[in-house]
Amino acid sequence: MLTYRRTFTAAALAAAALLTTACSPGADIPGAEGGGAGKPAARGTALAAVDSLTVKGRAPKTGYEREKFGRAWADVDGNGCGTRDDILKRDLTGVRFTDGRCKVASGTLTDDPYTGTDVTYVRGRSKVDIDHVVALSDAWQKGAGKWDDGTRRRFANDPLNLLAVDAVTNRRKSDADAATWLPPNKAYRCAYVARQVAVKKKYGVWVTAGERDAMKRVLRTCPQQKLP
Repeated sequence: MLTYRRTFTAAALAAAALLTTACSPGADIPGAEGGGAGKPAARGTALAAVDSLTVKGRAPKTGYEREKFGRAWADVDGNGCGTRDDILKRDLTGVRFTDGRCKVASGTLTDDPYTGTDVTYVRGRSKVDIDHVVALSDAWQKGAGKWDDGTRRRFANDPLNLLAVDAVTNRRKSDADAATWLPPNKAYRCAYVARQVAVKKKYGVWVTAGERDAMKRVLRTCPQQKLP
């Protein structure tokens, strides 16, 4: 009888311990102690795509000039409008034109990705910039310095890499990568990093180890985030 009681008590304690572990906060969160640590990212997610990027050190900025990426806002798609106006038409609401269909005269950047605020656009005194999500000089130091002129021109005008954003915030960003700058609007950070990953994957732009780690830190908070 004593043996039975000891066996029963040990089994009960083991079951209780198992239940406690399963119900512990964070047990089902990837990377949390006691649960999900080392769980691979789901296929097709931005988090998984980070591991497809080449990791290397940053090359010198020597030789970088904006002109190396072609004339600013060229009409690369042949629709008769410059890239800047194409992105303004895509991202602004209430758009008005100066010439009927191309040159954007005014509009509103509703829920600016970088600040979460509404920003008014008026041609000639704009508070809206078109940002290269992966900055041209960052790309130059991570592979673009060896591209041909045509590839650099496509990169500089690719809608995937362009966003209409608050001008002041964009200029604070400058040419920073994800390791040194993220949008103040925390709700947009997952989408922002996913877009950077998509651009770098498309063009073979590499990342530094610190940049890769920063990307993963953001994307682990939204593990189902897809590439744009």
